[in-house]
Amino acid sequence: MPETFVHAHRHCAPGAAGDRPLRALLLPPGPALAERLRAALDGAEHAVLPLPATLPDAARHAALAALRPTHVETADGLRPHPGGLPVPADVAVVVATSGSTGAPKGVQLTAAALRASATASLRRLGARPGARWLCCLPLDHVSGLQVLVRAALGGTEPILHAAFSPRAVLDSGADYVSLVPTQLRRLLDETGDLSGCPAIVLGGAAAAPGLLAAAREAGARLVTTYGMSETCGGCVYDGRPLYNVDLKIGDDGRIRIAGPMLFSGYRLRPDLTAAATEGDWFVTSDLGELKDGRLRVLGRADDVINTGGEKVVAGVVAEVLRAHPAVADVAVVGRPDPEWGEKVVAVAVPADPAAPPTLETLRALVKDRLPAHAAPKELLVLPRLPLLPNGKPDLQALRRAP
Repeated sequence: MPETFVHAHRHCAPGAAGDRPLRALLLPPGPALAERLRAALDGAEHAVLPLPATLPDAARHAALAALRPTHVETADGLRPHPGGLPVPADVAVVVATSGSTGAPKGVQLTAAALRASATASLRRLGARPGARWLCCLPLDHVSGLQVLVRAALGGTEPILHAAFSPRAVLDSGADYVSLVPTQLRRLLDETGDLSGCPAIVLGGAAAAPGLLAAAREAGARLVTTYGMSETCGGCVYDGRPLYNVDLKIGDDGRIRIAGPMLFSGYRLRPDLTAAATEGDWFVTSDLGELKDGRLRVLGRADDVINTGGEKVVAGVVAEVLRAHPAVADVAVVGRPDPEWGEKVVAVAVPADPAAPPTLETLRALVKDRLPAHAAPKELLVLPRLPLLPNGKPDLQALRRAP
């Protein structure tokens, strides 16, 4: 694929030297955790590494061993952490990526990058000063963290919910809320009228077209986003880059992103940082295409299925299947097959459990829009997709599912 490019506003990434202690926060959701995060963004002497307080022992030990904070704070107090190392002076927050497939990576974010992202978001949304933001996403994820930053820039205190409750969202009185598609679905299940709901910034995973259409028909004010921890969260809204965000598609088909909201490297992993960057550009793991300045995400580069010598992009097949009215949600994975090497498997959540889609119907739909080898050879129907903590489908679990 020839390289294509969308330009919003070029920048030069700043740098800084020096050391800053790194404090791991294993605190329950709530005001204390939010205050620690705000202090780090406002220039506290230490940076912070928020981690879920409910992490199992093995996962907690793996995260602390990989990310090596200088201190650990829990509900029982603060203690030094043996073998800890500081972070560069300009790093305010280290966000741990999912460690479900190994030791987590630590995404280093500066306060300047987080504020640049939040400023561009507020600008695109047209959010007025004083707008109230509701946070019902984990504060150890960049999506929850950015709600705090947007609220601070708007001059308000965020409304914090320790867990997601559809009724609590509807009754919150907030102007804006960030959600993942699963939460949006539960909002729709709660009520057929979303006209009084806060404006929704939707991200974390691809949403089914039927879900988006149903939410908008119910009166939802909705913006879809694309981004990741390395870009301080969503940096493309409804397919178009935010102010100060540059996009291009490389010859390998991968989406590349540049702008002042980029991370400053992976914690203690210069090798991974070098592999994920090209000068000022962050090389994502996602395949995409640009048409008339609008980004279309095709799927992850590592989710390409090789079946019988033909390559199938799982995300493209999933996008086709989501359009079927009998499908509420879907994921597509490759599984080992003695004949084909890998076979294309669709995992579908039916819109009506009493009338699930059939393999033959879904195969016909795919064959009508894509090459025949992209059609799924197997269908697994589940009541819901397993999710990672960030709201994205757990593809590893689906590949292992019986």
